[in-house]
Amino acid sequence: MDNIIRFSVSLPENLLAELDNKIVSQGYSSRSELVRDLIREKMVEEKWEGGDEEAVGVLTIVYDHHQRELNQKMIDIQHNSHIHILCNTHIHINHHNCLETIILKGIPKEIEEIALSIGGLKGVKFSKLTRASSF
Repeated sequence: MDNIIRFSVSLPENLLAELDNKIVSQGYSSRSELVRDLIREKMVEEKWEGGDEEAVGVLTIVYDHHQRELNQKMIDIQHNSHIHILCNTHIHINHHNCLETIILKGIPKEIEEIALSIGGLKGVKFSKLTRASSF
């Protein structure tokens, strides 16, 4: 466990009020929890912008499973990339739609390229890449 170090931050009153509203609306237990999350989020963003270190991403897609050859195209894109596919999950939302998550590990630029390739396929209705990283 890391040692906790306290420090103070000066904020304009209106910004502090917005911060406190966010704490309540998002269910944080304290200002510290929210500030830690904001710092982590910024660090992940910067790591992805740097581009050279391995990162992890989760690609969430919703697609029409009746779209001809869509499944095979998604599999081919995954097999032909240099990205490590750590895990795939697949659920049937209803008769026409499936939701899939693909956990990817690799260089951020390459993860983004595979996400764009899959997200741009005909029959994909929703695609979102969630950037993650370890510190």
